Amino acid sequence: MYDTIQFEGLGGVYRLTLNRPDKLNSFNQQMHREIAAALDVVEADPQARVLLLAANGRGFCAGQDLADESVTPGGDLGATIEQYYNPLIVRLTRLPLPVIARVQGVAAGAGANLALACDMVFAGESASFIQAFAGIGLVPDSGGTWQLPRLVGQARAMGLALTGERVKAQAAEAMGMIWRCLPDDALDEAVEAAVAQFAAAPTLGLARTKQALRVSSTATLEEQLALECSYQRELGRSADYAEGVAAFSEKRAPTFVGR
Repeated sequence: MYDTIQFEGLGGVYRLTLNRPDKLNSFNQQMHREIAAALDVVEADPQARVLLLAANGRGFCAGQDLADESVTPGGDLGATIEQYYNPLIVRLTRLPLPVIARVQGVAAGAGANLALACDMVFAGESASFIQAFAGIGLVPDSGGTWQLPRLVGQARAMGLALTGERVKAQAAEAMGMIWRCLPDDALDEAVEAAVAQFAAAPTLGLARTKQALRVSSTATLEEQLALECSYQRELGRSADYAEGVAAFSEKRAPTFVGR
């Protein structure tokens, strides 16, 4: 079904792999359409537990393929953003399950911000993140101007966006841009351990945790307390909470079903 991505799902674990390695997995219209179709499948599966976003080849994603006809200079770049990038970022952040990015090599432009839209980013030590937009006279898109200040602070976000400076994975972890930097040869093992953990986790509780954290920066304390209360009321009636309490009392590992 797919030419620009690889996509598979088994036991609630979904793996979406960018697959244009000869173009450093840069986006064209076909890739956007195929990713959208894959996300349709994930969103429609009530048993989905975790999504892994990865890439083939030496780099994660170089952003937009500038040879694609949708971004010809003088054309309407805003139309491409509205049609493809904005829906993609919104859908990734709203998925009611953990979304993990596995980053190797370069993640530049929209490729960097695609990774940052995921819930957790694991990167090999040779990976790097670049807000490459300044070099071609554009503004960071795909949520870059929203994500960066929240992750690394206003001063660093401003510097990274205005200069397009390359940030190596170790520095990205140190400044809070990503979750973890690992030796390249340990990256897959760490990612697979996280996938296995989330495949067996209380998915509904994790979904509500994601939702609460993502709105917290614009909520008042009172609003956030009310949201926490609402979610706890819901989760307190869930099968996973009952199982978690029973397992704790019986001194055994819980068996969560994600509901």
